Amino acid sequence: MREIARRAEVGPATLYRHFPTKEALVTDVFTEQMTVCATIVEEGLADPDPWRGFCRMIERMCEQHARDRGFTAAFVSAVPRAADFAADRDRTLGKVAGLARRAKAEGELRPDFVLDDLIMVLMANGGIRTGSPAAAVAASRRFAALLIQGLRAEPAIPPLPPAVRLPLTTVI
Repeated sequence: MREIARRAEVGPATLYRHFPTKEALVTDVFTEQMTVCATIVEEGLADPDPWRGFCRMIERMCEQHARDRGFTAAFVSAVPRAADFAADRDRTLGKVAGLARRAKAEGELRPDFVLDDLIMVLMANGGIRTGSPAAAVAASRRFAALLIQGLRAEPAIPPLPPAVRLPLTTVI
């Protein structure tokens, strides 16, 4: 908590006044991340073109996870004990499933796509390791583009975003 206060440029007492426990701080941060995630999905649903909305949702979700390491792990597994986020997560995943159904109905999304594929994508995206946050976002964008091409019912071959040099030591 002292390190968080230092990085936030506030005193420990100020941090503890707002967040009396570590769990309260984690819960607040997780609530914010769930809100961002839900907003990304809602924006995808709002797009009149379900494939474009689905693609944009994947791109933004991957980018968000590249910016905020650790959220993916929390999203797909245990959440803070102080609050029950399972209902929020399930509601958001239900909306993603609805968007995927619409994209399949339009003939754009592969018919064999299942929601667990998205969970796997988020887990894989979380494994991207780079030397800087900017490189992580750039690598995540390329990963999302590759993924989207693979999810398309009839793959088109648009150009990929630029490649990012990744350290090989993280693979070995």
